[in-house]
Amino acid sequence: YPLFQRGGPQLRIFRPNFFMLAVRPGVPQPEDTVQFRVSMEMTKVDIRNYLERIYNVPVAAVRTRIQYGANNKRNHRNQRVKKPDYKIAYVQLGQGQTFQFPNLFPEKEQDAETRSFDDFKDKYMEEEKQKEEGDPRRGGVPDWFGL
Repeated sequence: YPLFQRGGPQLRIFRPNFFMLAVRPGVPQPEDTVQFRVSMEMTKVDIRNYLERIYNVPVAAVRTRIQYGANNKRNHRNQRVKKPDYKIAYVQLGQGQTFQFPNLFPEKEQDAETRSFDDFKDKYMEEEKQKEEGDPRRGGVPDWFGL
């Protein structure tokens, strides 16, 4: 840092006007690979520098692809409406680094009262389903149609 002098300019940190959003991959990937949704203007070098310089994350390799935006919706004039394209980056972390998404909603252990209520509910639903099916000897004729 330069020496402070009265009336001198403020220290400023210049951050790029880019975004990187970590997303869960659709298919399983190795633990050292992280998938990001990045701005279209970012290059592989930009992505590497962004992670290494700002977040101090060692990067081994960067692969990118452009995902075509869906255009299966139509507006009130029956014209196709296309979502914008976006860029996906696959970042392979450095030696020995792994990444796992945190489990935000872990399964809670049920107490005995909740378990017994769930068992009762399942049993009741089975009984209702059997009542709804009707008598198998009637050949599919409903109960109200008879003597």
